[in-house]
Amino acid sequence: MRSASEEPVPLHEEFIYCCGAATHVLKCGPWKDLSKDESKNLPRLLFMIIPGNPGLAGYYRTFIQALYRGLNQQYPVWVVSHAGHCKPPSGMEMIEDTDIKELEDVFGLNGQVEHKLNFLKKNVSKDIKLVLIAHSIGCYITLEMMKRASELQVLRSVLLFPTIERMAQSPQGKLMTPLLCKLRYVLYMPVYLLSFLPEGVKASLVRFALRGMKTCDESSITTSVNLFSVDCIANILYMASQEMLKVVERDSTTIKQNLKKLIFYYGTGDSWCPQHYYDEIKLDFPDGDIRLCEKGLRHAFVLDASKEMAAMITDWLQEDLSKL
Repeated sequence: MRSASEEPVPLHEEFIYCCGAATHVLKCGPWKDLSKDESKNLPRLLFMIIPGNPGLAGYYRTFIQALYRGLNQQYPVWVVSHAGHCKPPSGMEMIEDTDIKELEDVFGLNGQVEHKLNFLKKNVSKDIKLVLIAHSIGCYITLEMMKRASELQVLRSVLLFPTIERMAQSPQGKLMTPLLCKLRYVLYMPVYLLSFLPEGVKASLVRFALRGMKTCDESSITTSVNLFSVDCIANILYMASQEMLKVVERDSTTIKQNLKKLIFYYGTGDSWCPQHYYDEIKLDFPDGDIRLCEKGLRHAFVLDASKEMAAMITDWLQEDLSKL
């Protein structure tokens, strides 16, 4: 007999256009539509995941399922891909075939912020409270969302491995900035050539690339096959190039205004947001909930530690949830 923790989690998958761009949405739980104000069955709270980059929803499949279980299946848990980071299904284009241009530069960093706000506006009732769980550049996007839309009913924002400042100056940023800002077009041709390989061969290449990990989430392997799409890679690298140029100074004003709603979680060996970034923000905000990882989790935790991260977050939020 299966234990409750092993029971299949209701998972609904959608490919939609948001701001005119192809968007992949994964929804845990029986709630498929949270926009109908007149419904009396709407949950009081939505957990929404804001991805890192690459912003493919599939990387967070195991994470949202574990989180949903940890929340005793009481609240919906959704993850929304970044605009244009998903490979649309057959018959669906990357950009909506319409004369109406909903948003200028939707694939850029600013466009991704507006993309998430637009998604919430169109798909989630304004009466539903939000727990925003952000990863990497998703943390910058989340702070921008809170800054631009103060009317959002954000109960908590959990910022995991937050790339919210000095990205180009980080150890990884110093390596990647020249590639992303000057040489990214060079990568398109090999990706284009690899895109013709059979799906099984692509999966084998991904497994080979991730061979150094003791355990690797199977959904991460299948999701990574999307990276053999030139359109996806172009949008991913374009957004990344903007990150290097635009994520410079930490937005301490927005952090100060929302400090009681924020939980920060920094890594000890994170080359995108090194530990001295943690030391400095901890010094600037001594009353903030700013944590340093003691488990040695990698920046890309979704590759091998989704369940562990979900369990920690569930534990952190128990007090908040008990007050609902």
